[in-house]
Amino acid sequence: MYFLKSLSNEVNSARLFFNRLSKTKQLVSGALFASLAAFFQSAGGFLPGIGIFISPFSTAPILFCFTLSLPLGFITYILTNLLLLITQPSELIIFPFTTGILGMGIGAAFYFFKKRLYIIISGATLLTVGIITLLYSFKFPVLGPVISKNFSLSTTGLIFVFTFLYSWIWVELSLAYFKKLKTFIS
Repeated sequence: MYFLKSLSNEVNSARLFFNRLSKTKQLVSGALFASLAAFFQSAGGFLPGIGIFISPFSTAPILFCFTLSLPLGFITYILTNLLLLITQPSELIIFPFTTGILGMGIGAAFYFFKKRLYIIISGATLLTVGIITLLYSFKFPVLGPVISKNFSLSTTGLIFVFTFLYSWIWVELSLAYFKKLKTFIS
């Protein structure tokens, strides 16, 4: 089955290449990815209209860093939050619970799991928890005014279906990227 097939070693080759870099280059790479994630996330505030289509790409730098190294991914995630606190504080409630946590979930899942289904479910579960936390704990209308702020099991199920599909797209995009990266570094 497609979802239970083991993934190839493109991710491992990128991880091995990254581990050969000096610690200084690794930290500079993490800082660069954090600034990219902060830039992408804050695009919604700086570029009204088109920025809403740019901000979902803030998942990619976090995902990439967590895939390469869990400590570096965590540092990049924290640094991105600090950069957003300085540059665009209004995005600070969105990033940690949506795009950032999705990158964290998928990237860490790439680190621990080899099956596509487990990686997708990990990302979808964390994103669902993040969205539900924003909706029901903070009463923040992350999905717009259409979704009620009162807990609903059917709404939670629909959110999980959406996050599963969204996580699946990110897993496929990242696998394609790692496949291209493998041909570039080989």
